[in-house]
Amino acid sequence: MPKAHSPLAAGLDLAACLPRHEHTSESVTIQPAAIVKIPIGIVVAVPEGYEGQVRPRSGLATKFGVTVPNAPGTIDADYRGEVFVALINLGQKPYTVRHGERVAQLVIAPVARARVMEVTELEETERGGGGFGSTGTH
Repeated sequence: MPKAHSPLAAGLDLAACLPRHEHTSESVTIQPAAIVKIPIGIVVAVPEGYEGQVRPRSGLATKFGVTVPNAPGTIDADYRGEVFVALINLGQKPYTVRHGERVAQLVIAPVARARVMEVTELEETERGGGGFGSTGTH
């Protein structure tokens, strides 16, 4: 079951569900630069007006380079299938995920609904159209 591992944790840890079957193993090895979908073995019902955000675990990311490539991944309120976590190995060495290992965290967050409108121009701002790095680094 997803579980918060400290009283003030924002996320619920998600664990790999890799039980041994006739044709499977209790572990999956992720080669460097590879992406693997890890089954979590649960289904969820996220309340309407919220989303489930699947985020990396900081320890896996900083120690081994294993992270969530689409972070945060979204679980929509109307999704009822099994939860999977995509993991990518950005490290130099293969990484083996074992059954029961905590691989990601789930944060439930409110969703703001946007009203989309077509316009011919936008109001001006001081920044304007400046994009990546346009506000400097200091």
